Amino acid sequence: MSSFFKWTALPVALACGASALAGCGETVSTSSFKGEQRHVAETVSNFQKDATASDEQKLCANDLAKTLTKRLGAAGGCQAVVKRQLGQVDALNLTVDSITVTGASAQARVKSTWAGKSRVSTLSLVKEGSRWKISGSSG
Repeated sequence: MSSFFKWTALPVALACGASALAGCGETVSTSSFKGEQRHVAETVSNFQKDATASDEQKLCANDLAKTLTKRLGAAGGCQAVVKRQLGQVDALNLTVDSITVTGASAQARVKSTWAGKSRVSTLSLVKEGSRWKISGSSG
């Protein structure tokens, strides 16, 4: 598994740190970002929303990059891996601190809170067609 799920305790490490989420009603704020940075922030927001809803299908189809879903596929199938990881998380709360876009790649510095502890991670995103998708994480 990628560190993406470990980051959120979802060792689907889905870089939300990658992680059923209960009691998480917050959404990622995208209002302070413009242009492509805003589109990247919207991807992070959608990731949080889909993870909170335990919607493995949307996470694999809409939020995660093909390279990541292929790796998860090799580990038992993207949706199955994500479902197992989501079962390990109480809540997923994300805050986007900053975003850097370079061509078809982006980095989002994200703060997460899990089990009362804050973590700062960097989500890597790639542009697939017209959509930004999460390809991994570090931190």
